Amino acid sequence: MQDIGDIFNNRVLLVALVACFVAQALKLIVELVKNRKLNVRVLVTTGGMPSAHSALVTALAAGVGQTIGWASAEFALATVFAIIVMYDAAGVRQAAGKQARILNQMIDELFDEKPDFSQDRLKELLGHTPVQVIAGSALGITIYWLARTAY
Repeated sequence: MQDIGDIFNNRVLLVALVACFVAQALKLIVELVKNRKLNVRVLVTTGGMPSAHSALVTALAAGVGQTIGWASAEFALATVFAIIVMYDAAGVRQAAGKQARILNQMIDELFDEKPDFSQDRLKELLGHTPVQVIAGSALGITIYWLARTAY
């Protein structure tokens, strides 16, 4: 069994994680520019610009392709995984966020006159717009490209 410390030698994983962390940091900057206030909560929440999930899986797939081979089964697996994650972020989770927004509005309207009703609100920012997913994917490819000599 290999030493757990070998994980830190996995350059493909490290570059993918860097892409994810850079995307999360960019969310903080976007939030600051957009709303003119520092909201550090965006560092640990889902949704927003750019998609950290997309940056992570795109950098991961590109790193696998670079190290193992673009025609390998491992690259195909990583690419299919990336497509599923990005589709989910922009499709399923985005739709769930829209449903949460509507349900929150319904609860607000139905229980407006009952202040004793203290139901937690549903989280509305779950997914990403297609532009946020594309931006995250472009960021992942950019970070992979900048780090490609590390492979």
